Amino acid sequence: MLKGHHHDEGHTVAGWTGCAVAVVGTSVAGVGMCLGSAAGIWLGLGVVGLGVLVTWGLHLAGWGKPPGIRPVAERGMRVRDRAARAGHPACVGCRLAGRGRSVSTLVAASAQGVQGVRGAQRPDAASGSAASASAPSESASSGSVV
Repeated sequence: MLKGHHHDEGHTVAGWTGCAVAVVGTSVAGVGMCLGSAAGIWLGLGVVGLGVLVTWGLHLAGWGKPPGIRPVAERGMRVRDRAARAGHPACVGCRLAGRGRSVSTLVAASAQGVQGVRGAQRPDAASGSAASASAPSESASSGSVV
C-alpha cells in the first residue's frame, strides 16, 4: 500500500483471483464462440462458474473483505480478514454459507416461513383453534416476501 493512500478500493486476494479465473473463462468461451464450438463455449462458462466458487471460498477463508469500508490498518491486499469465520453482517456470501445469523434472526425467519407457506401447519392450528392448516395465511395472501 502506498503511503498516504487511504482509500479502501477493495483489492483482495479473493477478488483478484476470482477476476483472473473469470477472465480465463470468458476468453475460453469467446474462442469457443469464434470457432463455432459449443463445447468450448460451455467449457468457458464452466470456468466462469468456477471463478465464482473460488472467490466465494477465498472470501469465506478470510481472503476477501466485508461489505463497506475497512479500517485503514486492514486495507492492504495481503491482510487477512479475521471476522470472516463468524460471518459479516449484511454479506450475501456469508448468509449463503450459513454464517453470521443470530438466534433471534433464525427464530424470526422460521416463524415467518411457517406462516408464509400455504398448506403448512400454522402455530395456532396445533392448539386446536379455528384456523385450518389448508387455509392460506394472511402474510402469504397479502403478497409479503418472507
